[in-house]
This record gives sequence, structure tokens and C-alpha cells, in this order.
Amino acid sequence: MKNIFKKSSEKDYVKLDNKERLSIIERACKQVSRGVFYSTVIIITSFLPVFLLTGQEGKLFHPLAYTKSFILFVDAFLVVTLAPVLISFFMKGRFRPDNHNPINRFLEKVYEPTIRACLKYRKTTLGINILALLVSIPMLMSLGREFMPPLDEQSILFMPVTLPDISNSEIKRILQVQDKIIKATPEVEQVLGKAGRANTATDNSPISMIETIIQLKPKSEWREGMTKKKIVAELDKKLQIPGVVNGWTQPIINRINMLSTGIRTDVGVKVYGQNLKDIYKVEEQIKAKLEGINGVKDLYVEPVTGGKYLDMNIKKDQISRYGLSVDDVNATVEAAIGGVPFANTIEGRERFGISIRLGQDYRNSIEKLKRIPLKSMDAGVIPLSSVVDFKLTDGPPMITSENALLRGAVMFNVRDRDLGTTVKEAIDKINTELNLPKGYFVEWSGQYENLIRGQKTLLLILPIVLVIIFLSLYLAFKSAREALLSLVTIPFALIGGAYMVYFYGVNLSIAVAVGFIALFGIAVETGVVMVIYLNDAMQQLVKEKGNSSETITKEDLRQYVIMGAAKRLRPKIMTVCVALFGLIPVLWSTGVGSDVMLPIVLPMIGGVLTSSTHILLVTPLIFLMTKEYELKKFGKLEVLDVTH
Repeated sequence: MKNIFKKSSEKDYVKLDNKERLSIIERACKQVSRGVFYSTVIIITSFLPVFLLTGQEGKLFHPLAYTKSFILFVDAFLVVTLAPVLISFFMKGRFRPDNHNPINRFLEKVYEPTIRACLKYRKTTLGINILALLVSIPMLMSLGREFMPPLDEQSILFMPVTLPDISNSEIKRILQVQDKIIKATPEVEQVLGKAGRANTATDNSPISMIETIIQLKPKSEWREGMTKKKIVAELDKKLQIPGVVNGWTQPIINRINMLSTGIRTDVGVKVYGQNLKDIYKVEEQIKAKLEGINGVKDLYVEPVTGGKYLDMNIKKDQISRYGLSVDDVNATVEAAIGGVPFANTIEGRERFGISIRLGQDYRNSIEKLKRIPLKSMDAGVIPLSSVVDFKLTDGPPMITSENALLRGAVMFNVRDRDLGTTVKEAIDKINTELNLPKGYFVEWSGQYENLIRGQKTLLLILPIVLVIIFLSLYLAFKSAREALLSLVTIPFALIGGAYMVYFYGVNLSIAVAVGFIALFGIAVETGVVMVIYLNDAMQQLVKEKGNSSETITKEDLRQYVIMGAAKRLRPKIMTVCVALFGLIPVLWSTGVGSDVMLPIVLPMIGGVLTSSTHILLVTPLIFLMTKEYELKKFGKLEVLDVTH
């Protein structure tokens, strides 16, 4: 392409007619349009694993993937249609050279000697990059794992559980005591506690379960150095009541867990079998083995025994003496204890049924129940105890079944340690030390179940995505070698991402995986821009000296590679800076949602930095080595036409 970017003095100024100006713009747009178009396709393709996520992780990240994909679809269309037209309208008048900009001049002044040194000391340059890549692998492997980074909901849900046969008066007393202790904490704004189930068919909480929502004051009003974890630890220490097992979570995630997995804690071990007593024995064994594991908190066995029942057995040999039937006795018991409807009341537009039964004092006393009058045909009025045996028995407080099997559960939360490592240790211990009866089995559920599902989805689709990216690069460059040259930036992008995630102390999660997925597309896009300009430099070399090993020397190759890398520095830096300037503000963001956004952004920021360094310094080196190999083996260069 004709170089019109000369020093803008009057004697060097070249005035172009409109036809020649449009011809230059057309050739320039063709040079970059294919690469930019396929870069956009690659970024969209890299988000394919996000589209295949299911469950709550899919609901959370699908809007992100759809929004970015729709924007990029429009962007790809505008790049090849509207952008050339706008350039033809606005690129008129006197043009300034790249080195007129002081920032660009400074960058070229730093970059050119650096790239010359990298091309001179090849083994050192490649060795440093490979070493950095090898170091990042154990760093990634040492990170903890979790399903999703915990979202700070600005509130706490306290879910203690006590004995299943507790009375209404005792559970009320415990609830009031707990609320007073919680409200006394300076960081607490409001406390709302509930025992038992709400007036809805979807809430099956037993009377022994308390749910207390704790609303916290703004962080500016907290004591100095106080965090949410410290508040939970302080409250947990104050609320140690005999017979009560504490549980700490957050309102929204608790409901999501209960609806999706049936477990109200972070992790649950479901025990399946045919007999409730045997299930309870297995639960107690699991609890004993989990108690010593670091990170396991709020350990609780879901009771499948311990409920109290009043059995009323009809004396069939006695009811015949009094001329009664079984239905007569059952009807009396139903009316006295359960109640029978006898009227309706209308209040405005609302209609209510009225039932009548014995008062609570009578219903709570076995002796008074025995004296319920029962009218017989032969003996007049007789006490209910004449024809009914009363007996208190033990039984399950609640029967839970899944997939036509009885089910119990051992539940616990994970604190002060990552979820994946904690559960992995627990699984290994249970698998080696627990002997299950024949026909019984356990299943791990809760957040760990979601973690495994997300990992399987990502691992399944990731190889397919890499193949699609490679094919897109091949279509862009029409060369497998150039496609691999752009694709090799992906593992080096992992270096910065791994370092950022490691030093920020963030656990690996689906959010971090989404960040790495987004990083792959950005890294490949920058690599495509570099390869386009390097190929353009090779075209200029061939045009000037011919395509033969007799006319092209290694020094010629090196100089033109440096020219292709250094003289088009601004568009490459702009590609990197656009990504960084959009992501870096998230590092300082606060408020609801920032703790979920940070794990997404960290690998992208670190990866963009290292991948851009690799692209600017190592990609030209690898490109030069491949061209030297072509020149030596084939006697000529494989010159790629990166235009349409």
C-alpha cells in the first residue's frame, strides 16, 4: 500500500484525487475486514459453553452471553458494511503520521529495541514464556473450587433446628431468646423470626425449624474491622443453646438451594434406603465421620425418628357391647380433635368456613381426651376410654422420599475453606470408611451437585469450541500454520489470568470459568491483528525483493518482521486498551453484585496483559522462525493474502 503517512511538511504533502483516496481506503478495509470479522466470530464462538450451562448458573450467565453475542453480531455486520462508508466520509484532508502522536512515539521508542532483543535472544525469550506457563499450571491446580462466588445479599438467614418433639411454647421461648441476642448486636438493623411452616402448601418446615432473617445496617455504621464473617462467628458463639443446632446462610441462596436440590445448606449427603431406622443409623455414622473435617460447619442430621404420635386403637370387642360401630367412634374423635365445619361467615366479598372442635387445653391432655362423652344406643353416654385405648408412640417427624425411595440427609455448610476441597476430602473419607447395608446408597447434593454439573458441561464443550476457533482462524488466513500461530496465544493468556486469580485469593468457580472463556476470544482477536500486519510486511518484502531464498536474507526477514510488528503498534495497543479500560473499573466496584463480577474480570485483566505481551514479543519471534524454516526448506516464502 502506498505510504502517504510522511512528515507533514509542505514539501512532502501529496494531494490525492478522490478516486485514488477511495481506492486506498478500499484496500485498507479489505486488509483488516476479514481478520476483524472472523475475530468477532471467534469471540461469539468462545461463549458457546456459556449458552450450554443449565440450572442457576445458566440463568445467571445467559443474559451476559446473549447481550455480548447480539452486540458482536451487529458489530461484525457493521465492520464489513458501514465502517468503510464512514471512513470514506471522514478520512479527508491532511493525514498525520503515526509518530506524530507523542504517546505512540514513546511506545515505539520502547517497543522497537525490546522486540529486537527478543528476536536476538530467541531461546531466552521462549524459555521465559514457557517457564511462566509451567508455573501457572500448579498455581491453578492449588486453587480452591466452588460452584459460584457467594453473593453478599446484605442480610443473614439464621436457621437453627432443635428436637422434633418440641412443644409450641418452648419453640416460642427459644425464638424470642434468640431474637433478643441477635438484636443486641450493633450491626443488626432488624430481626424477624419464624418457627414452623408458613400458611402455604409450599413450605413444609416442621415446628422444630426456626428461620430468622437478620437485616444488617450499612457497612459505614459497623464497628471498625468488622466483616460479615465476623458477625456470623460472633452470633454463632452467642447463640449456643443446648439441643439446638445452628445454621447460617442467606435468604435468597437458601431458597434457591431448597428448590433446586431439596437441601437447605451448602452441601447435603442424601441417604437412600427402605427402612427409616436403618437410614438414621447410616446418617449418624456419616455425621461422626464428617465432624473432624476442616471447613465443615453447622453439621446436622435430618431426623427420621423422634416424632411423637398419639395412637387411638378402637376396642372392637367393646363397641359391640354398646351398640356402636367403628364409624361412630371415628366421627366423634374427628369432631373433637380435628373439627367439623358447621357454618360460613361472609365479610364483604370474602367467605370463610367455620369449624368447631374442643379447646386446646382439652386436646393437649390425654386424660381429658379419655373423658370425651360418647353417646351409645344401649348404655347412654360413656367416656371415650371405654371403647378406645390411648397410647403414645414414636415415629418419623416427617417422611421424605425421592425416586420412590425413602430418603434421609446429613447437611452442613462450608466456611473458612473452599467448597470443592472440603467436599472432596469428605467424599474420600466416606467412601473408604463407611460400610452401607445392602440396598442403601448415598448421593452428594447441594452446591456441590451444581459444581459437578457445571464442570462436566464446560469440559465437554471446550474441545469443540477450540476446534471451531481453529476452523475460523483457518478460514481467515487460509493457512493451518497461521491459525495455530494465533491459537497458541490462548495458553499464554492463561498465565496472567492464573496469576491474578491466585494472588487475589479467589477460588475457581463457574464465574472464573466464564472469565477465562471471554478471555480466549479477546486473546485470539489481538493475535489475529498481529498476524495480519506481519503478513502484510511479508507481502511488502516479496514485492520489493522477490520470493526466493537467493534474494531474501535472514536479515531482510528480521527487519520486515520488526517493521510489521513495530510500525503498526497503535492498533494492537488500542485493541488491548479497549478491553482493559472497560474491565479495570470493576476491580474497585463495591455494592451488591461486585463480589460476583470480580471473579469474572480478574482472569480477563490478567490474561489480556500477558497475552498482549506474548503477542507483541513472542508472536513475531515464532512468525520469524516459521518464515526462516519456509525459506530454508522450500526456497521461498508462503505469502498469505489476508485480503478478500
